Amino acid sequence: MKKCILLCGLLLLVCCKSKSLVVDKAIEVKKVDEVEIVKKDRAYELGKRVLEACNTSRFKAFSSSEAIDKVRKNATKEKISKTCKKINQRYGRFKGLTLLDVTHNKETDEYVFRYSIDYEKKYFKKELKVTINSENKVSAITTQEIPNKPM
Repeated sequence: MKKCILLCGLLLLVCCKSKSLVVDKAIEVKKVDEVEIVKKDRAYELGKRVLEACNTSRFKAFSSSEAIDKVRKNATKEKISKTCKKINQRYGRFKGLTLLDVTHNKETDEYVFRYSIDYEKKYFKKELKVTINSENKVSAITTQEIPNKPM
């Protein structure tokens, strides 16, 4: 009986041993100064263009030198105007962008620029992520609401 309890205790100890943390070395956070100006400007201008379309009700479509085909197909005037109606109701008018951080994926050579979006209504926080590929084209534009942290 004692041997059984001792064996179960040892097994429990071995099973509960903490595992080492695996860090993905392919992804690194870059300082804003270390990123090429072309990439920074492209991410800011194209992200701002999409968000300003909600204020002006005009959207200039992306060219083939600015974005990949998938992004160009998804960023149509109809889809953006439908999304803008929802955004304007919930957040108000778009005011500006603030760069939070830049992440570089070494394997795919993509840069992800994360911006805080400033709207008229301050009830909700929202952020914009613009992904620039190795050809300096936008390969993804996404927004997401940031949940308020309880105090």
